Amino acid sequence: MYKHEKFIVHTTSPYNAEPPLELLRENFITPRELFYVRNHGDVPEIDAQHFRLVVNGMVERELELALDTLLNDFPKRTVMATLQCAGNRRDQLIAVKEIPGEVAWQAGALGNAFWSGVPLKEILNAAGIKTGAQYIAFMGAEEVIRHAENVGFGGSIEIAKALSAEVLLAYEMNGKPLEPIHGFPLRVIAPGYIGARSVKWLTQITVQAFPSKNYFQAHAYQLFPPQTNAETADWNAGLQLSELAVNCVITSPRAGQAFSPSFLKGEGWGEVTVQGYALTGGGRNIARVDVSSDGGNSWTTAHLTQGDQHWAWTFWETKLKLASGEHEIVARALDSASNTQPEDARHVWNFKGYMNNAWHRVQVRVT
Repeated sequence: MYKHEKFIVHTTSPYNAEPPLELLRENFITPRELFYVRNHGDVPEIDAQHFRLVVNGMVERELELALDTLLNDFPKRTVMATLQCAGNRRDQLIAVKEIPGEVAWQAGALGNAFWSGVPLKEILNAAGIKTGAQYIAFMGAEEVIRHAENVGFGGSIEIAKALSAEVLLAYEMNGKPLEPIHGFPLRVIAPGYIGARSVKWLTQITVQAFPSKNYFQAHAYQLFPPQTNAETADWNAGLQLSELAVNCVITSPRAGQAFSPSFLKGEGWGEVTVQGYALTGGGRNIARVDVSSDGGNSWTTAHLTQGDQHWAWTFWETKLKLASGEHEIVARALDSASNTQPEDARHVWNFKGYMNNAWHRVQVRVT
């Protein structure tokens, strides 16, 4: 596995890491060496020759498919999609209140790639779905120990989503076979959903009438209100995470960046370029990005520079005039359904640190 020398490694076992924002924003299609990694256990070693994908549950015909069969006997489709970890931007929630036991992701736990593989609906059509089925559950080969038990890693999506053209069983990333760290030989790609639903090292697909009961769907990846903590949580009452919320991040300038006096012109101000990314779920598009240099009292509409695909992020850019002193640059996005972001991270804080889509804020200084 090769990752960029500036990769930010949060944990080594399991390996969890993300790129610095200034490098992430350089490429609309994220290079492999800059694509974030989210693991819950060690990377499994899988022999492609002996690999089999099992399809069972509420199907007319149970299937057991070799990798060669998936590559040669089913149509191939390529989809550009941005995957984002549900914990992206957790560090800003940690700044509000401690979140113990969770990876302190910054804002680089996402990446955009071309994914190629078999449309999931082709596999489901080959198996035949029985009446009453509502969910498609996935299990990967990852061994994950929780409470002294190997719970593995799994998740599910609704059958309507599973039959959508964009959902793939991917065996290629950016035109090359998946690397082990990214799910070789086969992984799910569920665009518009949290990354946890794009299960890596896929070994089993089960058609069923209920959501996955795997630990990571039924317990771990749940959203609770701000007043709840781990001791008071009713684990049967949490909201199971699926679709991504609209989000926006400033990638430049960097938090804490200082501009020297030479930055200022004779008028007493200088012009700074502000760049970032935005994304949303549900196949919606980013419609507008607003940027402020005074903490949100006044706004400038940014130019959307790249990205109008349904499942990929959007890059944006604008220029702001900054005078001498301290400035809080703020960004927020609206999507094509007019969904926007909450103003304050305190309003979305939760003890698991998921789905932070509050306005992104960066403090800079002109000396």
